[in-house]
Amino acid sequence: MEVVDGRPEVPCFFIFGDSLSDSGNNNNLSTDAKVNYPPYGVDFPDGPTGRFTNGRTGVDFITQLLGFDHFIPPYANYGDCDIEEGVNYASGSAGIRNETGKHLGENVSLEKQLQNHRVIISKITEKVRGRRLEIAKRRLRKCLYYVNTGSNDYFNNYFLPQHYPTSSTYSPDEFAAELAKEYYTQIKALYELGARKFVLNGLNLLGCMPHEISTHGKNNDTACVDTENDNVMLFNDKLRAMVDQLNEELAYAKFIYVNTPVISSANPLLHSVGVRGIVKCCEVGPNGQCTPNVEPCPERNSHAFFDDFHPTEIVNRFVASSSYNSPSRSYTYPYDISHLVQS
Repeated sequence: MEVVDGRPEVPCFFIFGDSLSDSGNNNNLSTDAKVNYPPYGVDFPDGPTGRFTNGRTGVDFITQLLGFDHFIPPYANYGDCDIEEGVNYASGSAGIRNETGKHLGENVSLEKQLQNHRVIISKITEKVRGRRLEIAKRRLRKCLYYVNTGSNDYFNNYFLPQHYPTSSTYSPDEFAAELAKEYYTQIKALYELGARKFVLNGLNLLGCMPHEISTHGKNNDTACVDTENDNVMLFNDKLRAMVDQLNEELAYAKFIYVNTPVISSANPLLHSVGVRGIVKCCEVGPNGQCTPNVEPCPERNSHAFFDDFHPTEIVNRFVASSSYNSPSRSYTYPYDISHLVQS
């Protein structure tokens, strides 16, 4: 996948989410959820950067498909980078709910990511005055806003009754509804900050992750944990309906839903390698992350998962390309990213 020649398709790209998109925001936090060490980054040009995979993340691939000649910098160290081209706020273990993932240590919840975005918007607008201020606001409305979060609200919250009371407080449908309600409020806040083009990603089938199978599966069976997948799909159904609602309610805004479970199930890797598709590629510790400085498997392109939770680069590439240029309406709704940025 090569970088597209010429100017990017959008003037800037802002990224919100969790470890699937994190590019280093957790590196200096006091948390178990950080991966700025080998073997992470074994296939990334800069080595370990804080990306939770062996190479590029899905959002890295989308950045390239949009035509950027560099990756979007993490908020934690944007420094002298051109913040007008975008910032990555994603944080490993973070979720829609503020308490999610906190048993692992610090993280940057979606609410805090929105606060960080307000800081960036202020820095961008304080550079300009008068007529140029309106030009800056129009530019921000043309940017792409990518949000991929909610997984941790399940496997680092709802599925952990020993740490969080949510599963005893809410039924699965009630929790999905509560989560969607909070997410709706946060997305509307992002709209109020000038966002108009949104990519909202559905949650993958968490019951098919190696960690969930080994922890909550039955009798060492390699089959997915159906009850967990059913819970996730309750939220995804509400998220897709929310996309319709937001498209109707918010003037001049355009939202798309990425149906991640459908895209992932179409990945030929999962069909060609069989059980290897749910076997991680590195030796993991108690936290499900790769043991530091231990060599990963040599055949990374034939594994779906790098560690107990996170997909390999080849899977990230497939999901990103399928959501950017979708061959099926079942992958993205009501259209794909390439059409969103052109609208």
